[in-house]
Amino acid sequence: MKIAIVTGGGDCPGLNAVIRAVAKAATKRGWEAIGIVGGFEGLLPPQNFRVLDYKALDGLLVRGGTILGTANRGQFSAKTGHGETRQLPAALLEETRRGMAQLGIEALVCVGGDGTLTIAQQMHEHGIPVVGVPKTIDNDLAATTVTFGFDSAVACATDALDRLHTTAESHNRVLVLEVMGRYAGWIAIYAGVAGGADVILIPEIPFRYESICAAIAEREKLGKRFTLVVAAEGARLAGGDFVTSSAQPENREARLGGIGAVVGAEIEKRTGKETRVVVLGHLQRGGSPTTMDRVLCTQFGAKAVELIAAGSFGRMVAHTGTSVESVPLKEATGQLRTVPPDSAFVSTARALGICLGD
Repeated sequence: MKIAIVTGGGDCPGLNAVIRAVAKAATKRGWEAIGIVGGFEGLLPPQNFRVLDYKALDGLLVRGGTILGTANRGQFSAKTGHGETRQLPAALLEETRRGMAQLGIEALVCVGGDGTLTIAQQMHEHGIPVVGVPKTIDNDLAATTVTFGFDSAVACATDALDRLHTTAESHNRVLVLEVMGRYAGWIAIYAGVAGGADVILIPEIPFRYESICAAIAEREKLGKRFTLVVAAEGARLAGGDFVTSSAQPENREARLGGIGAVVGAEIEKRTGKETRVVVLGHLQRGGSPTTMDRVLCTQFGAKAVELIAAGSFGRMVAHTGTSVESVPLKEATGQLRTVPPDSAFVSTARALGICLGD
């Protein structure tokens, strides 16, 4: 049997670990594994791929990024605006199927987030044999308790907060750290709690400046002359809209970003406190995966090959909290897993006196 793996959407730590696991598990079954280069476009003639033999797998477990390259734009864009679904042209899907047939590919492992797995679902509906693996630092995919890349991103954000804590305290400043996460606040609230943030702003809980400034004033009364604020890129003012970093390109999702600067300027204006803003940005996507992500990627890759062997196409590998199982792709796409405002994690933050902006 000959199978292929493709990585789509944004990069993150662990992609190479999944590629390695899929290829090794396939090889143990006597199959041939190839990697599609440059995202889904590599399936179209003239196809672009590489053989995933033992030489190609050297050192992949700890290597960041993806040796296959990835893309979140072009013909294969299934999400636009603020997460609206776009149907791919039938002609494009048919051309993809022909391209796979020319390469002798009998199954395709699609590794990605909501956009990539929406493409995979549309391929499945068109009769293409696909299996999905959930990847996103945002941890916002439905039907799985965790996605790989998330733990590595949180570790990066927590380390940044540890470093910002000392400089904020030294200068009696307000430090605002903007993190990724799109429409979900998982990175912000995990890193904020782990890194000792005083204010955490997430998309699920619209904020008010009065609340933030009151928290800063309360700290001043207690002799705490500095404040750490974590702002998820999708955080927004109560009654306001998302802050985007640029005009929305055609057939692409809106690019969130800039909320940190907006919040920082308003805090300084209202409190008179010297305020600095740090945008962590793509640092969260780079570097080696954490131990947790390496293990999760290896489990996911091996399970994807099991699904192919069983002929269970149109499904996504998923973590239940205790084991790795699978769910229909349709259940994993079209809805985001966001932070419940009444969750135990939010309650813990409130119990610690962390301001959530409301």
